[in-house]
Amino acid sequence: MSQTELSLLLELLDPQLFIVLVACWLIGYSLKTIPRVPNWCIIFFVTALAVVFVVWMQDVSPSSVLQGIICGALAVYGHEIVKAVREGTRKGK
Repeated sequence: MSQTELSLLLELLDPQLFIVLVACWLIGYSLKTIPRVPNWCIIFFVTALAVVFVVWMQDVSPSSVLQGIICGALAVYGHEIVKAVREGTRKGK
């Protein structure tokens, strides 16, 4: 995902939902620390949780489901950015 795509997603996200984005990021990070949770499951869990949070906050609609999916995707993407930066700085690249 390029910087342009990230900017577009952030424009599509309702600013009131940044708290959901942060909550999903923290929940995803917490799940990474649990050895019994496979990494491939985390994205599905975080996205489903984001959809539930957004639907709860905004009511059931196609827009709220899409906002939840965007929140989940951005939470996972944000974690991957942080991970890549950490690995890059450790290797001195």
